[in-house]
Amino acid sequence: MGRIIGYCRVSTEEQNLDMQEQAIERYAKEKGFELILYVEKISSRKIERQELEHAMKAATHGDLFVVYKLDRLARSTKELYTLTEQLKEKGVEFASIHDAFDTTTPTGKAMFGMLAVFAEFERDIIQQRTKAGLESARKRGRIGGRPAIDEKTKKKVRALFEAGESANDIAKEYGIGRATVYKIINENK
Repeated sequence: MGRIIGYCRVSTEEQNLDMQEQAIERYAKEKGFELILYVEKISSRKIERQELEHAMKAATHGDLFVVYKLDRLARSTKELYTLTEQLKEKGVEFASIHDAFDTTTPTGKAMFGMLAVFAEFERDIIQQRTKAGLESARKRGRIGGRPAIDEKTKKKVRALFEAGESANDIAKEYGIGRATVYKIINENK
């Protein structure tokens, strides 16, 4: 192992990254590894966390990916497992300083296995709740899915697209997804 890829995140601009940065810098110094640190101020609810993406891409075989706390990296057990599995596939170890989670140790590897079990359990519970919710809605006479788009709206969408409007703008105007715009456009082809 030669490098530590560190990742720090806070949810808002007002929050401070100092504690996380200092802990990861101290950890790298104790291990004697070069540190490459990625920091961002963005909510974990945002799908695109660019600095996390950069950190994941930068991590290569033999590196150690370090965060201060697990919740700085992921919103759920499933997401945490997915990210750490991606690292594992690249030959990158993982450590969380505050949570004493380190896959370079036998205990950390065991914890990783438990994490996988919890991720699968969480996924199963979500599926069960979704099925139960849909079944309950059906019993009340509700049908799942988005409401159908009427033919009049479809004609307007096609006309706007043919007039040069972008799919993004059309989607925003009608409160539909961009993919739905393309689906409507390609229906009659």
